[in-house]
Amino acid sequence: MIIIDKTVISSDIYQEQFICDLDKCKGACCVEGDLGAPLGLDELPLIEGAVKEAKTYLSQESKEILDKEGAYILDEEGDFSTTTLKGKECSFAFYDQEKTLKCSLEQAWIDGKSNFRKPISCHLYPIRIAQLEEYETLNYDRWSICECARILGKNKGVAIYKFLKEPLIRKYGENWYQKLCNEIEFVKSDTPKASK
Repeated sequence: MIIIDKTVISSDIYQEQFICDLDKCKGACCVEGDLGAPLGLDELPLIEGAVKEAKTYLSQESKEILDKEGAYILDEEGDFSTTTLKGKECSFAFYDQEKTLKCSLEQAWIDGKSNFRKPISCHLYPIRIAQLEEYETLNYDRWSICECARILGKNKGVAIYKFLKEPLIRKYGENWYQKLCNEIEFVKSDTPKASK
């Protein structure tokens, strides 16, 4: 475990390997599970502002869900998540020519039509963030559908924190990420850390 500022990072984040393998999983994380993508309160207005452009990539059925139910719901535990299509795929998911699920929010961002890339919970997966008093905890969410990602990550020797460098910087900033890398090097070398 590493603590940086108000974040607690599980050792799995730097000990385990992971690289998404979309050719094999076909974006299963966009369709499996009980709810849509978890959303932070700060993301609600951003996702609402991105719906119009995102809808241009979606099926008629997904558009109707967004028109009827909106972009997100409040669940029984008081958390927000994206709406889903019949309790399955995220309402923002669409199939590309290879039958792989992609995110219409991200596609609109890639195409320069939107400023909102996608929910940070999606961008950071397989890291899940939870609140523990004043700290945010970063944990590795092991899911059977990601076995191919674990195999690819192990074959390439890429730790989770390296695979997720971009979203970690998006969430916490360059300075935080550099601190994380420095702390990991300390842990790996087993060198006692100098007092601050």
